[in-house]
Amino acid sequence: MSEELEQLLSQLTQPDNAVIQQVTAQLKQAFKDPAVVPALLTLCPQVRQSAAVVLRMRVKKHWKKISPDHRESLKAMVLQAFQQETEHAVRHSLAQLSAVMVKHETPDQWPALLSLLNQSTKSNDPQDRQVGLLLLSKVVESNPEPFEPHYQQLLQLFGTVLQDLENPTALYYCMHTLTAIIAFTGSGELNLMRSLIPRIIVALKHLIKADEDQASECMEVFDELMETEVTIIVPYIAEIVHFCLEVSGDAALSSSLRVKALSCIASLIRLKSKVVLKQKLLNPILQAVFPILSAAPPPGHEDPEDDEDDSDEDSESPKHVAGQVIDTMALHMPPEKLFGHLMPLIQACLASENPYERKGGLMCMAVLAEGCADHIRTKMLSSMLQTVCQSLSDSNQVVRSAGLFALGQFSEHLQPEVSKYHAELMPLLLGYMSSLYQAKMLHVTKAFYALENFLENLDENIQPYLPTLMETMLSALSNSDNLRLKELTVSAIGAIANAAKEMLVPYFPPVIESLKGFLTDTKDEMRALQIQALDTLSVLARTVGKDIFRPLAAECVQLGLNLSDVVDDPDLRRCTFSLFSAVSTVSPECLTPHLTAITTTMLMSLKSTEGVMAHLNEDKQFVLLDDDEDEEEGTGDIVLEGESEEDGPDVAGFSVENAYIDEKEDACDALGELAFNIGVAFQPFLESSFEQVYALHDFPHEDVRKSAFAAMGQFCRAQHKVWQENPLTCQHLEKFDKRLCLLGVVLPCFLEAVRQERERQVVMAVLEAMNGVIKSCQGEALQTPGRLTEICHAIRDVLKKKTVCQDGDADDEDDEQEAEYDAMLQEFAGEGIPLLASAVPAETFLPYLNDLLPLIMNKAKSSCTVADRSFSVGTIGETLHSLVGVAGGRGVAGRLSNRLLPVLVAGVKDSDAEVRNNSVYALGTLAEAAGPIVASYPLLFLEISMERERVIDNLCAALCRMILSNVAGVPLEQVFPVLVAQLPLKEDLEENKTVYRCLVFLYSHSPVLNAMLVLLQSMSQHHPQEFEAAMMSLPVEERTRITSAFSQS
Repeated sequence: MSEELEQLLSQLTQPDNAVIQQVTAQLKQAFKDPAVVPALLTLCPQVRQSAAVVLRMRVKKHWKKISPDHRESLKAMVLQAFQQETEHAVRHSLAQLSAVMVKHETPDQWPALLSLLNQSTKSNDPQDRQVGLLLLSKVVESNPEPFEPHYQQLLQLFGTVLQDLENPTALYYCMHTLTAIIAFTGSGELNLMRSLIPRIIVALKHLIKADEDQASECMEVFDELMETEVTIIVPYIAEIVHFCLEVSGDAALSSSLRVKALSCIASLIRLKSKVVLKQKLLNPILQAVFPILSAAPPPGHEDPEDDEDDSDEDSESPKHVAGQVIDTMALHMPPEKLFGHLMPLIQACLASENPYERKGGLMCMAVLAEGCADHIRTKMLSSMLQTVCQSLSDSNQVVRSAGLFALGQFSEHLQPEVSKYHAELMPLLLGYMSSLYQAKMLHVTKAFYALENFLENLDENIQPYLPTLMETMLSALSNSDNLRLKELTVSAIGAIANAAKEMLVPYFPPVIESLKGFLTDTKDEMRALQIQALDTLSVLARTVGKDIFRPLAAECVQLGLNLSDVVDDPDLRRCTFSLFSAVSTVSPECLTPHLTAITTTMLMSLKSTEGVMAHLNEDKQFVLLDDDEDEEEGTGDIVLEGESEEDGPDVAGFSVENAYIDEKEDACDALGELAFNIGVAFQPFLESSFEQVYALHDFPHEDVRKSAFAAMGQFCRAQHKVWQENPLTCQHLEKFDKRLCLLGVVLPCFLEAVRQERERQVVMAVLEAMNGVIKSCQGEALQTPGRLTEICHAIRDVLKKKTVCQDGDADDEDDEQEAEYDAMLQEFAGEGIPLLASAVPAETFLPYLNDLLPLIMNKAKSSCTVADRSFSVGTIGETLHSLVGVAGGRGVAGRLSNRLLPVLVAGVKDSDAEVRNNSVYALGTLAEAAGPIVASYPLLFLEISMERERVIDNLCAALCRMILSNVAGVPLEQVFPVLVAQLPLKEDLEENKTVYRCLVFLYSHSPVLNAMLVLLQSMSQHHPQEFEAAMMSLPVEERTRITSAFSQS
């Protein structure tokens, strides 16, 4: 038998599937003989590894069919073979076989295994210890939880092994096992675990010298600690950071190891930024990271982002991750603290003769734009833009490309202020566009990136540049054969459309004509251009105007359906989803006949595991052996009822292609928007859509979770809107009673995510979705007993920094300084306060308002940032505005007035125009809400000649609110001429409603007709032609009365 088995196993390694399948069939027959199992463990050395793998496959799938006696016999034979084996590869496979058996037999049911582990790992022989640790690592990794009673003993063992610095293989297996159990340890193991950190660092240093790849794997222990119980490593953060900086700064080490070290630093900053600052690690990190960021590539090479021939977009280099470290700092640290250390380093780089150092300075400025947007916009924008503009004329293309990237980042994140520099920046960008055919495509790509981001937010300021831009774009589409250039051009047209909107209508016919050619060409080489054309078509649907696009709506729906059927591509499906969403804003009725097909495709994308790649532990040629069909009954042992056999190969982990992540994200977004825009016709698809979207609220990728939460909010709003618009129809439909059930599922899910979600951006999305639901559904969202309390407590927890995604447990002395994104998270929470105030009676909300107001008012202190002060008084103003429209609002506003007045009056005198603007608005809403009790301070507003236009507009609106609230308390003779002199409003046109309401009020009250005379005189002076035309349209008698009144005044 042994010779026959050896011959069969030797053929398994041949690169021929037909042979492997034949051998597999023969092995299946052989396994019907119980003597095969012991025979497999005694074969010649050349095939023993294959025998162990085959046996592992068999045991994994058929363990339940093996009789208890045979199991015990097999366990003994495996351990004996393991102890006698001398070949490492075979020993490794036998350890994996033992691991599979431990999955079925808990350690306590296999005392011989525990005895062997105990004996070998404590042996005085280094080789025995190494072998024992190999076995330990495999059996624990396969099933960590059953070993929980032994964790303390294991941790003590690890403490000893980590000091065996001359045995790097033992260190490797030790840290692998430690990493496996971290997620399952409890409070009883925390101190033991914490005591291992210094030894882990020392052990890693030794392992790096022996095997860099193994050391890189073992650094996963820090990742696992940070993800599971970051408090364990807090006392040793300085030691970990210094170790990682030492590794990352050593150019002689492998890129993967240096990347691992830099990623570890970024994670520590993300999770424990306050501790990093408190332990004064910011400057050492920057001093180590900057040389990596600004290092020149090896001679004869280029950085990946500058290399025209580099097609591996996903590769991470130390330089790339060094930029991510600074990006993470910007997102998680107070800019006031960060910039003091950063700017000298940036300035030194920018002044360097070395082009890669100049590039490093620009790349650093670029990655700061997102996380430190407010700080840059308010304090540094002009100087930083000047630096970037100068870089665009640098003699070195590497520097110019970095400058374009920085300009693109500024344009994306520093709005609206950066758009005000269009007169300086647009000529530079148009200059780049004029040389499209001469430059390298990689450089052209960066130029388009900068142009798109800048154009997208120009709005009406794009008008003078529109003819040149569209001439350039249409020319590129007509005259270039370069598909990449056409793709970039089509994308740029979408950005132009976002800004130009209806101004693009004259260019719409030639643009659509070009897009049609790209949309219908399904050749593989045209795919990227086709996908971009779909994206731009969606933008056009939303921007050029309904009347212009509506004739194309039905054709667009059919195009999307046809492409989904013909082409199997996640990016293309994603774009068809966006196109359907865009059409729903223009002509929802065009989608109704096709909703079954559309939603089926979207739900398939949500359910799909396509793009999920499993990384297998075993060799590929053995996977065939894991596909056994059920064997004849009666040939083996009994399968226990209710217990299923494990299927599938051993999986080391999973990864998902980005395109499939994006597809799920866009499917969620599209379903939410379709439900809201289509209304009643979408109702039959709402339940199935909700079920699939809800299932993704805990999806591993944060962008999918964000979209799932947003879509759930849209479903609630859609259901409410249908009920509001079709009350008679809905009353007779039982399924519409589910709207409250939908809210009953969604809001608790939102609240749980606010408390427990780890990613700050996801919590922002949840708060935004919850605010949208409260705004739309009002009191209906709060009908469940205790719901108002739960939501208010969630808002309070965010404002107090008590949620999981906030680093709220660090004892920071200067807590008023925080990262801008932390402040932004609190703003999303604060936006819920006025929404709740408008949804319930004022007296009901007052206890919660008393709880929340101090947290908001605390941010109005002069020591707080401009953003915090603006948020504080703005939230107060919006909350008071909400009280105007609810029962009992006047009484509650009156009781709050003494607390709020000092804050708002101080805000009117703030050094920042936005804070003054919001304070003026809040004073006006306080007067309107509280009535005569606070309408006695209009003279505060008379000195307005030096104010900015937006603040003046809000001053006018505030005066109008005071007049509306208590006309008797306002000295109209003084106030009204000042008010009229500032009309019409210049910027905040939303406040025209308040102004007109006031004018109508004054006109209807005869005692104040003199005030109306002032208005008419002002109109005749500032708009003489229009006033004269209006006068001539009046009857003669009316015209005479007005003329007479003018002459008497």
